[in-house]
Amino acid sequence: MGPRLLLVDDDPILAILVADWLSECGCEVVGPARTVASALQLVEQEGAALDGALLDVALESDESYPIADALALSGVPFAFVTGHGLGGVAPGYRDAPVLTKPFQFEDLQRTIERLTALRGAK
Repeated sequence: MGPRLLLVDDDPILAILVADWLSECGCEVVGPARTVASALQLVEQEGAALDGALLDVALESDESYPIADALALSGVPFAFVTGHGLGGVAPGYRDAPVLTKPFQFEDLQRTIERLTALRGAK
């Protein structure tokens, strides 16, 4: 199987669509997690076995930055997913790739390629 990617998104319909697309790209989907707490639990369980993660910035009343921090500690690359582009990401996290909503299948493919390249560089 291809890369193992954590998917974090609080919109169940979008999460299903992205999970399907990730599967079409040959990825093994971990999640989707809908909350910071559930995502952190998956990061703790999966840790370095993850090849990357897609993090929706806004999760109900939270933001995904604690998840990004936990992934960074594990050496797992991640991309933020937001409808606000780079401006929707807090300044301290703007070095991470950003997948801007709405996105196409090809955009997701490019993001996966970037994450797996970053993972390979570590």
